[in-house]
Amino acid sequence: MIKGVLIINNHCKARLLKFYDRIPYDTQQAMVGEIYRIVSKRSDDNFCNFAEGCKLWPGGDVRLVYRQYATLYFVFVVDGSESELAILDLVHVFVQTLDSCFKEVCELDFIFHSDRVHYILDEIIMGGMVLETSKDEILRSLHSMQDKN
Repeated sequence: MIKGVLIINNHCKARLLKFYDRIPYDTQQAMVGEIYRIVSKRSDDNFCNFAEGCKLWPGGDVRLVYRQYATLYFVFVVDGSESELAILDLVHVFVQTLDSCFKEVCELDFIFHSDRVHYILDEIIMGGMVLETSKDEILRSLHSMQDKN
């Protein structure tokens, strides 16, 4: 099960936080710092995109699956029942969908279009479970939602 999705820039500023467990705000902020320290210290040349989890996470046993695109770290926090490679592919689908939606997605899109970013994430993951992995289906749903408004 997916426990959380975090998008953090290379200055440790959270651009998107989505937790599928109830976690107090102060704990969330401490976890962002710890997760950033874990993923930012790992060199892509020497390590894979998986790391043992955050000590502050309630219940403990979680893993971090992450990928860095430009100045942003896309981090998915998962439990032991998830395949790391499948989650890494899901990160790529999420980024491709954002890229198609925003035409070369950048950090400012997360700030000024956070509603669309959350909608796309909610089309992919709901309640910690993967719903959709097709970029075309996600974009079709987004366009139909925008047409209704």
